[in-house]
Amino acid sequence: MPLLVIPFPAFDPVLVHLGPFAIRWYALAYIVGILLGWVYARALVRAESLWGGKPPLTVLDFDDFVVWVTLGIILGGRLGYVLFYNPSHFAAHPLEILQLWNGGMSFHGGFTGCVLAVVLFARKRSLPILSLGDITCAVGTIGVFLGRIANFINGELWGRATDASVPWAMIFPNDITHLPRHPSQLYEAGLEGIVLFFVLYFFARQERFRSKLGTLSAIFLIGYAVARMIGEQFREPEVTLPSDVTTWGQWLSLPMLILGIIFLLIAQLTSLWAAKTSKTTAKP
Repeated sequence: MPLLVIPFPAFDPVLVHLGPFAIRWYALAYIVGILLGWVYARALVRAESLWGGKPPLTVLDFDDFVVWVTLGIILGGRLGYVLFYNPSHFAAHPLEILQLWNGGMSFHGGFTGCVLAVVLFARKRSLPILSLGDITCAVGTIGVFLGRIANFINGELWGRATDASVPWAMIFPNDITHLPRHPSQLYEAGLEGIVLFFVLYFFARQERFRSKLGTLSAIFLIGYAVARMIGEQFREPEVTLPSDVTTWGQWLSLPMLILGIIFLLIAQLTSLWAAKTSKTTAKP
């Protein structure tokens, strides 16, 4: 083994056994991510200073929404993984689709499930869709961060092979090539989780952005897409494409980037139009 390669920590993917049941770090990451996001969202809803007045929804509204978004994350994430990354395998082994404890979730599928949950719940409760979406995006990075840490603990979704000049290169135990690789799960945890969290935290406290509904959702879309595209440069592709220049994860992030830019422009134009209309109405 090259001297500069760090041995992969001997993590057990199972946190604890309870009789015939096993609680895995992977499942715990989703549970804790949802709970912490719930707590943070409740704080955002309560903070009237962030809304410039009465919040557009109540804490009780978001409490009820948690069930909807949890189903959206799990069902969308699993379905996305099945369709985006290994459809032929699951077509031949359909019962494995239900085996969530073995891992296999797609962020893009989970995000799509979240979007559907936001739209359906907001319409059911007659709530502003963009306001609920902004809160959900602001807290979603917590789950993304913990999910990437769980990927690292499981020794899955490792990075591309690199030489020993990278001091933090690792050899992952499940990698049959035994090559030193980038710990890309940690790169993505930092970019998609920590960095994006604080970017959204900053913009949520800027009145000129906070007052424009949909802005935080747009920033999340753009920020995640950019972070994922950067991270994919160091990650071993799960789906082989004809060209090694781009990855499937980058292609899936491209629509997010485009939609984010469109939403941001719409939010800015809507705000300008509202301000112009207000001035016109105020004239004697």
